[in-house]
Amino acid sequence: MAELKTQKNKQSVTAFLDSISDDKRKNDSKTINKLMKKITGQKPSMWGDSIVGFGTYRYKYASGREGDWFRVGFSPRKQNLTLYIMPGFEKHDTLMNKLGRYKTAKSCLYIKKLEDVDMNVLEELIKKSYDYMSK
Repeated sequence: MAELKTQKNKQSVTAFLDSISDDKRKNDSKTINKLMKKITGQKPSMWGDSIVGFGTYRYKYASGREGDWFRVGFSPRKQNLTLYIMPGFEKHDTLMNKLGRYKTAKSCLYIKKLEDVDMNVLEELIKKSYDYMSK
C-alpha cells in the first residue's frame, strides 16, 4: 500500500510562515497559527511542505489503510487560506450561518481573508472541531 505523501516533519513552522510572500496572507496565517495554538494547547508542526497541523490522531479505513493526521490545521494557499476542520461542517449549521464569507469542501474551509469572517465564530468552530477529534 502506498504511503501518504503528506507526513509530519521537522521543518520550521516559523520559517514557513515567514516565507509567505503576500503580507496579508502571512499576517492572516500567523493569526490562525496563534489561534490554533491557543485553542489546542499544542505546538504546531509542519505536515508536508505547506500544511501547519496541531495534534495528531490515528485513522483506519475499512480498506485497511491507516495512518496519522493532524486534528486541526491550516495552509496558506495562493487562492485562499485553507483551514482543515476534520469532522466537516454538517453538525455546525448554526455556526456556519454566522461565520461570514467562505467556501467549503468536505473538511476544508476556504477563506479569502480573515476580515471576511467573524473571528469569535471561527474560534468556536476550530474548538468544536479539535474537541471532537480529541474524543
